Amino acid sequence: MQAVQGLHHITAVASDPQANVDFYHHVLGQRLVKKTVNFDDPGTYHLYYGDEIGTPGTIMTFFPWRHMKRGRLGNGETAAVGYGIRPDSVDFWRKRLAAFNVAVGEVQTRFGAVVIPFEDPDGMRLELVTTTDPATIRPWHDGPIAEEHMLLGFHSVTLWLDEVDQTGQLLVDQLGYERVGQEGARTRYRGASDDVGLFVDLLHRPGEPSGRFGAGSIHHIAFRTVDDGEQQEYLAALRAAGQQVTPVQDRQYFHSIYFRSPGGVLFEIATDAPGFLYDEPLDELGTNLKLPVWYEQHRPRIEAALPVFELKEGEAGGVA
Repeated sequence: MQAVQGLHHITAVASDPQANVDFYHHVLGQRLVKKTVNFDDPGTYHLYYGDEIGTPGTIMTFFPWRHMKRGRLGNGETAAVGYGIRPDSVDFWRKRLAAFNVAVGEVQTRFGAVVIPFEDPDGMRLELVTTTDPATIRPWHDGPIAEEHMLLGFHSVTLWLDEVDQTGQLLVDQLGYERVGQEGARTRYRGASDDVGLFVDLLHRPGEPSGRFGAGSIHHIAFRTVDDGEQQEYLAALRAAGQQVTPVQDRQYFHSIYFRSPGGVLFEIATDAPGFLYDEPLDELGTNLKLPVWYEQHRPRIEAALPVFELKEGEAGGVA
């Protein structure tokens, strides 16, 4: 069984879909690669952002539940998502975020990298982290950001936990991660690859309050498996280790299993295939409302209930 290669996607909750699209698609320059619905709640969208084709390790997804109150960050959650950037892009991104009135926190240094913290419109914590590691992504040349400054997919996630030992042991023993460093209360684990989405940081916060789920909260993080066969091996191995793992769920663009980590964070293991070109050609990705076959008969009712939003196209290849 191959060790987990890193992060596949991250799913969070938003409130207003227009504000969400404006921020991730236009400000951050991530392509909206799929517009579908929450398969468990077709009254809301499920929006997927990533590189040109939604390569695993670049995929940020949202359920924009309108009128949902903002969550409160706390233990038992994924607290921050880091995107990789090149060291030469630090000034570009500080200026770009300022140009869009995005408040930037105090710039930090973490494990030798520069970290630029900021928040999305719902208060979800994001970070830009400098890296010189390889990044096998598909640049979106029709987007608003020139290739040399594009986001390089995910760099890391930070989990806030009351306990860290059991979650760290799960990452190492069950998912094949390697413990690669510690700075204060932060311990870093690395996936078995040299590409994007490699790092999971556990931040030890004993006795701190738990989070409250809402807009701006991260629902779950997903790890990569190559195919269905490898996912079945993980399903069997995790259950044998005592994890309460769901049956395989068909998410149309990948297959998924879910379980909760000892620290309370919801984990998913997702397959790379079939991907987002499964039901749309490359030049139409994200432009059509795609529904699973079991919802097609309800399309008129679903479309009538969903809010309308627009893609505001930016300056292709431009800079702030």
